[in-house]
Amino acid sequence: MNTLVGRVAVVTGAGKGIGAAIASSLAQEGAAVAISYATDAAAAESVVSAIRDSGGQAIAVRADVRDTGDVKALFEAAREAFGPVTILVNNAAVTAFAPFETFGEEQFRTVFETNVLGAFHTIQEFSGATEADGGAVINISTAGVSSTPSYASLYVASKSALATATRVIAKELAPRGIRVNAIAPTYSDTESSRAMGFVGSDAAAQVAAQIPLGRLGKPEDIGPVAAFLASSAAGFITGEVIYATGGDR
Repeated sequence: MNTLVGRVAVVTGAGKGIGAAIASSLAQEGAAVAISYATDAAAAESVVSAIRDSGGQAIAVRADVRDTGDVKALFEAAREAFGPVTILVNNAAVTAFAPFETFGEEQFRTVFETNVLGAFHTIQEFSGATEADGGAVINISTAGVSSTPSYASLYVASKSALATATRVIAKELAPRGIRVNAIAPTYSDTESSRAMGFVGSDAAAQVAAQIPLGRLGKPEDIGPVAAFLASSAAGFITGEVIYATGGDR
């Protein structure tokens, strides 16, 4: 416990689901957390309240990661509230599940600009400060980059780009002691997957049956992995994609 005391983290897309669980785990380990959200202010403030009620430090900041001005303001808010930012978690993402031929150019741009360009914006802002030296970047990819499920071509393509960029950027930032890793979760029980009608469906039951540990993932499965990667215990780990899949590879 308390492996991140004195550290400041920015977590994008942290108003719910995996992002919220990561923010909570970082806070439990002592980090002060700036929770970024795109539209749902109430959800983000709920996460902040829960962290504060547990004795942690957190703020919510609205930011569209596609917008460099928003990203700059997000980091400025984190620094003003807590101090130098040394942990960045890129969780903000747009999902897209449909037959390949149905994807249009606008949807393609939205997915890639959020899932890939947005991460580039935040990493550039993070690494642009000398305070980031010795810090950690954690990108949230998907196990789909390995399992390549049908009807996920656009989403998986964007997350594959992010996973590959993780490895390349890790090499570029290594001389400054900045570690860059990714986490690849499997199908998870989140607000988003419930809203899409996946959780509780026959398809979800079939997926769970194929996972060696016998269930879908949960946001709480990912939070501790991110906290570990952000800590000094992972000080010699960089350029890796960590699969959190219950054995489903």
